[in-house]
Amino acid sequence: MDCLNQPSSSTIMKLFLQLSLLTLGLALAWGQIMPRSSWCPVPLSPRLPRLRGPVSLIIIHHTATAQCFNPQQCQQALKNIRAGHLRRRFRDIGYNFLIGGDGRIYEGLGFGIRGEHAPNYNSRSIGIAFIGNFQIGLPPAQMMQAARTLIRIAVQRRQVLPKYSIIGHCQTKATACPGVHLLNELRKLSGYRRI
Repeated sequence: MDCLNQPSSSTIMKLFLQLSLLTLGLALAWGQIMPRSSWCPVPLSPRLPRLRGPVSLIIIHHTATAQCFNPQQCQQALKNIRAGHLRRRFRDIGYNFLIGGDGRIYEGLGFGIRGEHAPNYNSRSIGIAFIGNFQIGLPPAQMMQAARTLIRIAVQRRQVLPKYSIIGHCQTKATACPGVHLLNELRKLSGYRRI
């Protein structure tokens, strides 16, 4: 610093570089899929039924639970959801992926495994659940961005066909899921379809 206590150009450049790296790190963290092992010590059973080839249908759910806003809250929510599904005699957590209010994508069953989220549709879809109750409030913008990122990853990994359809769980059966507010947000996505 000079005698006027103003930062030098090299100090400004270092601060700018640090801020850029921090921003990039946050963007990468928001775009990455948090592995199942980050929240569940129990590996998936190799006996779980597999999906055949890429699917064309993406079914969106809400968990109808409290939202989570940091990794610790979201990991606890995932454990609670899985425990509830096991009590209902599911083979494991029913969703392929879940999206937290922290903007992260959490692996449930992952790609290639048939979920238990929408009877009569499970063998031809992946299920993505937004953690929260969106009958009573809007999903945060970072959740919608995470969903778009996950869908892009699914297409890139050839788990979902490029000409996919996004639907709400309520389009497969009589239910309020994924909540009226989330359903309204889904209608704005280019892949949304009425069926």
